[in-house]
Amino acid sequence: MIEVLPVEVRTRLFPARPAAVPEIRDFIRQCTADAPLSEADGREVSKAVFRALLDSAGPAGAIQISCRTYPDYVEFDVLQALAEPPLPAPVRNSFADWITETLRREGLSREAVARELGVSAKTVSRWVGGETEPRLRELRRIQERFGAVQLS
Repeated sequence: MIEVLPVEVRTRLFPARPAAVPEIRDFIRQCTADAPLSEADGREVSKAVFRALLDSAGPAGAIQISCRTYPDYVEFDVLQALAEPPLPAPVRNSFADWITETLRREGLSREAVARELGVSAKTVSRWVGGETEPRLRELRRIQERFGAVQLS
């Protein structure tokens, strides 16, 4: 006997930048609207996305997320993309808000953080002002020092 199951497949490319995290989360939520992920599965998908973001660092870096929705479950593939990424999402200052709050909470100056992370104070000022975001290798150092970057 052969059983034929309906399956919906959605695939999207995302730039390998912290600014893409909110869009990635929205995409995953849309994919799991009818078959929600358990907390443990959600953590696994988040880890896979973060690993792919770090592995795809670079100006043309992108990740591809594919979602296959079956009647009773959802499968995800998180891959380094070979195609060109889409245009960057509009700046939402999510990282800027997070880093500003983190510096305030930790009682650190921009200069002190710059020294700890091995970047210039001007770079940190650009992050705080929302002009730029860290590259993924810098994001890795930020995560090692401050814990997971919480973007909304």
